[in-house]
Amino acid sequence: MKQTASIISTYTADAMGVCSALFELGGMTVMHDASGCNSTYNTHDEPRWYDMDSLVFISGLSEMEAIMGDDSKLVEDMVLAARDLHPAFIALAGTPIPMMTGMDLRAIAQLVEQRTGIPGFGFDTNGMHSYLAGASAAWLALARRFLADNCEKEARTVNILGATPLDFSVNGSVDSLRRWLREQGWQVGATWAMGSTLDELKLSGRAAVNLVVSWSGLALARFLQERCGTPYVAGLPMGKACGAQVQAALTAAAADGQSRTAYTGREDTAAADTVIIGESVAAGSLAAALTLEQGRSVRVLCPLETEASLLNAGDAVAPDEDDIIPRLAGVRTLIADPLYKPIFRGERFIPWPHEGFSGRIFRQQIPDLTFALDKAFVI
Repeated sequence: MKQTASIISTYTADAMGVCSALFELGGMTVMHDASGCNSTYNTHDEPRWYDMDSLVFISGLSEMEAIMGDDSKLVEDMVLAARDLHPAFIALAGTPIPMMTGMDLRAIAQLVEQRTGIPGFGFDTNGMHSYLAGASAAWLALARRFLADNCEKEARTVNILGATPLDFSVNGSVDSLRRWLREQGWQVGATWAMGSTLDELKLSGRAAVNLVVSWSGLALARFLQERCGTPYVAGLPMGKACGAQVQAALTAAAADGQSRTAYTGREDTAAADTVIIGESVAAGSLAAALTLEQGRSVRVLCPLETEASLLNAGDAVAPDEDDIIPRLAGVRTLIADPLYKPIFRGERFIPWPHEGFSGRIFRQQIPDLTFALDKAFVI
């Protein structure tokens, strides 16, 4: 049965992606649900929860409110909280129950905005998509509302788009990425959205080029290209050889205004007996790095939202357990989150923990691959 996981885990849902994308930006985010979503989010999906303050709430939706459609209580609770806490914006994210009852979350957000004067956003998240979709929608809405009109370019300036702890954890990977960019002669503008303020994000139109580090940043990159003429490069500098590819792509994009993916263009990998399962930009960059540095043909299976421009020939989208298992037949080496190991029958399993899949369980084992490939990835 499709969309059912009987052995492996599931990825963080879209509502939590909204919360993660907006966590550091001074807003107030409300998940409309009974109560379970917030505890799942703060214990498994948000490593910043214990070290950084953020206004993330649950509405406490009751069974009777869901059946009778008592939206006034939700509106009143949000208005009262906003008047007490003075957030920079208010975001309302849905869960499966509001989806089933047909609740208009955007209309409720507009009503709260009218009563408080604080910018409001409603997101039709429903738990049927991954965190990438939620983060993508949140950043796009934020950019459409807050991006400054000044798009005058600053030479050798780059924004980082698509960074959340669900993909990069809190192990210093994002800091390493910024450091790597500075060492290549770039000035880092805004990071959407770890380590940057809302005011810094508003100035994103001034960058000469954007670096997309996960699919969640792609829609934002295209909006900035349309609005400000800013090209983008998709890719992560994993190791020296792949890093050189990303650096060359950034320089070329800033010069000719053409967007590109830095890590594709390898030979067709459909027959490769080494497979990586993961988010498309990260997995594709690692596959390119292993090919360049170790001469290995590596295929990517992406179980999350993505598109063809972020995949190499031979890579595949495999969103469900029943799609993934047949594609692992004959595979000798698998690089994936440890929770994928039970469905693998090949010779060698190399763990690559992903916070958006296994939560905090393997956080201490998540490598920082910006400057060099970890010894664990020698295949």
